[in-house]
Amino acid sequence: MMKSSHHQHGQGEAARGTAWNQLDWEMRPSGMLVQRREDGAEGGGPGPMIRINVSYGSSHYEIFLPSSSSFGEMKNMLAQKCSLEPKDQRLFFRGKEKDDDENLQVAGLKDNSKMLLLECQASKERKLEQLKKAEEISKACEAVARVKVEVDKLSERVAALEVSVHERKKVSDKEFEISTELLMRLLLKLDGIEAEGEARLQRKAEVRRVQGFVDTLDSLKAQNSNPFSNRSNAASITTNWETFEAGVGSLSAPPSASSASKVTKDWKQFE
Repeated sequence: MMKSSHHQHGQGEAARGTAWNQLDWEMRPSGMLVQRREDGAEGGGPGPMIRINVSYGSSHYEIFLPSSSSFGEMKNMLAQKCSLEPKDQRLFFRGKEKDDDENLQVAGLKDNSKMLLLECQASKERKLEQLKKAEEISKACEAVARVKVEVDKLSERVAALEVSVHERKKVSDKEFEISTELLMRLLLKLDGIEAEGEARLQRKAEVRRVQGFVDTLDSLKAQNSNPFSNRSNAASITTNWETFEAGVGSLSAPPSASSASKVTKDWKQFE
């Protein structure tokens, strides 16, 4: 009786070995040995089409693909339906995560099989960091906008001082000093705003704007202290241009007054 049992056990092992040898295997790029995909009957196709139901959070997707496909190929199809790139996907079947090179049919998937899709931890952390950065940029933009409102108010004050100086109305130096001090405080506020991206560009533009107003105030203060400086400069420039025009058409300078007298005297003698 025991001999018969050993004989039957040996026949079972031999049958399993024969079945193993009869399977067609292939080596994937990752080095994994998997059962070769079964081609269709006479057409040499990739096998029957199957429908896989995939759950991702509160969303559900239906994927239609050949049974001989890999899980990596399924991830590429899922990427077109959800917001996850293939590298950020984790696919589970019967509680076990599946590798990209694994074959659906070999893993036991059939028509209407159900799978679970999860997002990898690295992707979650990356998105969280991006969200945090976007919030920081938004807050920085709001801070720059608040300073901009104050700069707008001071720009009206600078414009009023400019009108007064151009109309030669005497303005107290204290007006220029107070306005400059207020603008410098706004520069300090802008400098204290940590900004990146769009917020950094907005801050840079506002800093240049404030610096421009400070330069304008310095110029107006100088003109206010010496209101006739522009008039004397204008007279000097006019005189120079008149001298230049007198010498146009000649490589030499205009004749001096003494030369002109001498020429007149010579003509009188000639006559």
